[in-house]
Amino acid sequence: MSFTLPELPYAQNALEPRISGETLQYHYGKHHAAYVTKLNAAIDGSGFDGKSLEEIILNAEPGGLFNNAAQVWNHTFYWHSMSPEKTEPHGKVADAIKAAFGDFDKFRDAFTQAAAGHFGSGWAWLVKNKEGSVEVVSTHDADNPLRAGSTPLLTCDVWEHAFYIDYRNDKASYVENFRELMNWDFAEHNFNS
Repeated sequence: MSFTLPELPYAQNALEPRISGETLQYHYGKHHAAYVTKLNAAIDGSGFDGKSLEEIILNAEPGGLFNNAAQVWNHTFYWHSMSPEKTEPHGKVADAIKAAFGDFDKFRDAFTQAAAGHFGSGWAWLVKNKEGSVEVVSTHDADNPLRAGSTPLLTCDVWEHAFYIDYRNDKASYVENFRELMNWDFAEHNFNS
């Protein structure tokens, strides 16, 4: 079994003006695609042939196989974490945010700090932890909250290739614009899964 590059859930230019079609051309069409290619090459003879991305993420040792499997998963999740249609927190995820942070503005502040303040390459996540409450976490490089037993709800890619074309070195502006694209229907679905 080999992995394929999953289709974007919207047109390549659908996130404009916040994230350009040119960024998606490179980020999705080059970076994400390269992770898929490298993952398929790394699987051969690894003992993980025929395993799901989740099985590889949870069981592979740190290194090339894990990094590429996690990056395929993380990027696919990232595309779905955004929507060209404005959505608002609702349902159980909205209740969980209020319980954990007090209000949505405090959540936004915590998420912004985790994403814009992340040093180096990685991800900012809204997750449902093992106790069932939500929290904001950041992971380095290809790491994924699944390994800590958490359920990812939304993620923001803070690797430089996610924002450099549109924002150069202004990660804070990228994160501010990402927040306006957050797909709360996706987060609610993940919370209830």
